[in-house]
Amino acid sequence: MGLKKITVGILFGGKSAEHEVSLQSAKNVCDAIDREKYRPVLLGIDKTGRWLLNGDSRFLLNTGTPERISLDPSGDPVALVPESKGVISSLRELKDAGTVDVVFPILHGPFGEDGTVQGLLKLADVPFVGSGVLGSAVGMDKDVMKRLLRDGGIPIGKFLALRSHESLPPFTGICAALGLPFFIKPANMGSSVGVGKVHDEAGYRRAAAEAFLYDRKIILEEYIQGRELECAVLGNEEAAASVPGEVISSHEFYSYDAKYLDEKGAVLEIPAKIPAPVAETVRILAVKTFRTLCCSGLSRVDFFLREKPGEAAEVLVNEINTMPGFTRISMYPKLWEAAGITYTELISRLIDLALTDFEKDRQLRTSYAELGLK
Repeated sequence: MGLKKITVGILFGGKSAEHEVSLQSAKNVCDAIDREKYRPVLLGIDKTGRWLLNGDSRFLLNTGTPERISLDPSGDPVALVPESKGVISSLRELKDAGTVDVVFPILHGPFGEDGTVQGLLKLADVPFVGSGVLGSAVGMDKDVMKRLLRDGGIPIGKFLALRSHESLPPFTGICAALGLPFFIKPANMGSSVGVGKVHDEAGYRRAAAEAFLYDRKIILEEYIQGRELECAVLGNEEAAASVPGEVISSHEFYSYDAKYLDEKGAVLEIPAKIPAPVAETVRILAVKTFRTLCCSGLSRVDFFLREKPGEAAEVLVNEINTMPGFTRISMYPKLWEAAGITYTELISRLIDLALTDFEKDRQLRTSYAELGLK
């Protein structure tokens, strides 16, 4: 008699501008997960925030056309309630619709990668892949992330933050602080959604207005002329870094289209063709960033490599992604594949890390009286 399969709730979609990216990631994970060890349960979140329990055969529509991919709306509405220990409750029939042993939240952006879903999963008392509430939240907010990295002694580029109720600072002042061109981004968003490269004052106002469509806080970053490197991190307390890879974009910058829609939008060079000491610096900084931001499970850390003739190369951390893309052209799984870890094995390792972390949390006391103190 074989071992009982672990039921894995694959949670995907979400109320985010990165919804479609999440659908593509979920399809890849669902296709690659080891069916001998795991039984996947597909939990899609639509753009209004509803959770839908879908069948394995047709949970996505238009999968052959990335820009039109969508969640099948015919799934049964379900919910995960506090202290349910993984019980999925049907909202249509008012009964249990099954139980998951662990959740893989393949969610990108707000309402998924920012600590909100992680908090819900904590309250439901169910293990889940990836960082917890704190690591997810600070990893999502680029302003808070960069302040923590700066205070942690990790090299980063110059940046400013601006909230929607504040007046736009004079263009000349921004140029004096950051130089020209510079980037404007929503503070809480990923996949290059809402990102603009500013070359002039008119572009400054357009890019700020665009970024504010996605978030009430935006960041303004100096343009760093350099190579774009990425490094994958895997683990909990004992985290390991992959070899660095390089993104060579054919677009003006590594945009949403270049990442997910245009298969020729970028070349991923793995490993990156950089000197060994530089590669080691990247790997050390990747793990240090992971720990500084209280992350666990997995992350992808993005860097700039600034090279000037006659000077030592400068490695700068750009940002961290606590739930990086898992599409077939995504860097994170490709970096580990270069280390000999297949896509299927990587999924298994992430699930094992989630279960291990959960068991350690279960050993913590939840009652002061148990200590025998008055």
